[in-house]
Amino acid sequence: MRAVDIIIKKRDGHELTKEEIDFFIDGYTRGNIPDYQASAWAMAVYFQGMTPQETTDLTLAMVNTGETLDLSHAVKTAVDKHSTGGVGDKTTLVVEPVVSACGLPVGKMSGRGLGFTGGTLDKMESIPGYRCDLTTAEFLAQLKEIGLVLTGQSADLAPADGKLYALRDVTGTVPAIPLIASSVMSKKIAAGAQGIVLDVKIGLGAFMQTEAEARTLATRMVEIAHLAGRKAVALLSDMNQPLGNAVGNALEVCEAIETLHGGGPQDFREHCLTVASHMLVLGGIAPTEADARLLAEAALRDGRGFDRFRELVSAQGGDVSYVDHPEKLPAAPLIETVPAPRSGYLNRIHAREVGEAVVAMGGGRERKDDPIDHAVGVVIHHKVGDRVEAGQPLFTLHARDAQTLAEARERILSAHGWSENPVEPLPLFYGVVR
Repeated sequence: MRAVDIIIKKRDGHELTKEEIDFFIDGYTRGNIPDYQASAWAMAVYFQGMTPQETTDLTLAMVNTGETLDLSHAVKTAVDKHSTGGVGDKTTLVVEPVVSACGLPVGKMSGRGLGFTGGTLDKMESIPGYRCDLTTAEFLAQLKEIGLVLTGQSADLAPADGKLYALRDVTGTVPAIPLIASSVMSKKIAAGAQGIVLDVKIGLGAFMQTEAEARTLATRMVEIAHLAGRKAVALLSDMNQPLGNAVGNALEVCEAIETLHGGGPQDFREHCLTVASHMLVLGGIAPTEADARLLAEAALRDGRGFDRFRELVSAQGGDVSYVDHPEKLPAAPLIETVPAPRSGYLNRIHAREVGEAVVAMGGGRERKDDPIDHAVGVVIHHKVGDRVEAGQPLFTLHARDAQTLAEARERILSAHGWSENPVEPLPLFYGVVR
């Protein structure tokens, strides 16, 4: 078998066999197939696509390049969630402790932010001492002991994905849906969860700009899970405006803690309850989403979700006094509330522009090794569809210096669009793929 023959076969639009895919991925991971051939293959996939079976075979080939966690020795059933990335998406910080408080173990390996999308690990590292580098043994022991883990991706899980993603990033093949789907699902399958809820974002602040693109990706990932013997459901959710109000690491942790106390922005709370409900059904804790929602609401209302979050932070070395007193979290030296420049209805709060403004303030990274300023960010005070009067608070900036504050002010002002006429609020969800 030769790599060039596999490239030609895919270039000409033919379906690759499992053996061909295994040969190519194993050879590339081991260094026997060079980058230039892998680049040609990725571009062929970009233009010709892959069948559901090919994409599943690719996913499992990447899983098989590393270790696969067996969670059955730690817990009877574990579920996981994955978001395709967005602005203000701190959902994991609320959903996982709530689901765990309802009796369903959650073991999650998460990622860092890159570009305009925030990273769950960066948010958690706003809490001094919190460890995101648990070993596999520590991961399994903590899952067994408290039923809740939130740590970084192990390098031993699906190493082919990391190598292939780095190549796609510099060869213009990141948007290929079979490659996105296999990248996400290889890591989730390797991490051992039996059930996976996929939160697929749509819109200005998402990688999938249209509902059709998002539905295609969601369908492919659910198909992979099914063919690989896992249960999965995908939610199509809006990311045209930031989720919740806060964008920025410590600010988002504060908002998550507020939500765990029963408060928080209405859209964010509703999003968390919906995701948690699907996880509880998938994990067999509740028979229907309505029943599951009652359980999740109770865990928020009676404080069990917050207690589980404290337990998670403590178990991973974090200082829980910062959870009990969020005002201790990193704070920016300059805070400025910007008033609305006019009256009217908001018809746009461009999520990507807001996210990129926070990155430029130091709250995100352009490159993987960039440092993060956990204190900076913005709190957006309104939603699309709101009526706002001139002079009312529009957003509040948290900045390190006057220059980045001024630049963010102009950029986020321009991210707000106005209408003289009433505007319909944006939906939270566009559908479910099962």
